[in-house]
Amino acid sequence: MSDNQQTVDLAEKLWSRLRGQKPGSGRHPQICGDIPMSIGRDGTWFYQGGPIGRIELVKLFSSVLQRDDEGGHWLVTPAEMARIEVEDVAFIAVEMQNEGSGQDQIIRFRTNIDQWVELDMSHPLRVEHDPETDEPSPYIRLERGLEARLNRAVFYQLVELADEIIEPESNMLRIGVYSHGHFFEIGRMEAV
Repeated sequence: MSDNQQTVDLAEKLWSRLRGQKPGSGRHPQICGDIPMSIGRDGTWFYQGGPIGRIELVKLFSSVLQRDDEGGHWLVTPAEMARIEVEDVAFIAVEMQNEGSGQDQIIRFRTNIDQWVELDMSHPLRVEHDPETDEPSPYIRLERGLEARLNRAVFYQLVELADEIIEPESNMLRIGVYSHGHFFEIGRMEAV
């Protein structure tokens, strides 16, 4: 496959994911390359090295942001698409709410751009551990391949809701939370 065909395929795939359809009449966004925009680990958006101070602008840019299969982040409009640098993930979960209990519980998170997302099978939780410190980094999947990392306070709130399940065949203790009837694992250890 030629480089040009790969570019067209990527453009069409990202556009269709963003809008749920392919652009009309064989058109697709033109790839502009990298632009001087980035998102820091703390969720701060930058343009040409300076922070973008207006939340309205950040929300506008975030509405056309998506991640490709290789982990690259793109701003995609009908005419153009440009890659931006993202240090970790594009968003931070800054608030958590829960209602109900046990398997009937529903957990939702608010991101730093005021987007609410419920923890469910379409928006699952994953926890990565730093290989050197074993410190957990919890993430929730959003739309368009994006994720939000739970800030420390929100993660501690989530841990307070945790249940424990022992797997008899492996003697492992699974620690996690229920939301929308599904168990989402936070961690595991050998049962004592």
